[in-house]
Amino acid sequence: MSGGPEAVRKISSGGPWEESFGYSRAVELPNGLVLVSGCTSVVGGRIAEGGPYEQTVTAFGVAVKALEELGLGAEHVVRTRMYLTHVRDADEVGRAHKELFDAVRPAASMIVVAGLIDPSLVVEVEVEAYRGAEEPRGGGA
Repeated sequence: MSGGPEAVRKISSGGPWEESFGYSRAVELPNGLVLVSGCTSVVGGRIAEGGPYEQTVTAFGVAVKALEELGLGAEHVVRTRMYLTHVRDADEVGRAHKELFDAVRPAASMIVVAGLIDPSLVVEVEVEAYRGAEEPRGGGA
């Protein structure tokens, strides 16, 4: 992407809704804040098999992959949001979150919603990450 080192950078994952809905998987602002759009367990156009725990691990994997394209990792995550379709899934979603982010301890929200874009999906996640001023911008885009 052009615009010099201080430009906003955008990452596309090729997800099924990015092009048709007009959004980017991740956006990095010049101040080092990285916003990752809602991620589900859809990979390669298919919903990953498994229950809430597996869907959460896969969804966060999609988010972390976007961060990696910008030269960041899970250790840079400062905030997460987890949208669940059933409160009964909170423990399994929380277990996956703890396994992935226990050492990082980001600010986190878990919200129960009426539904997601596909009724087979039970969780959608968002992450925000921060690149410190001393860290060079890495990755593609």
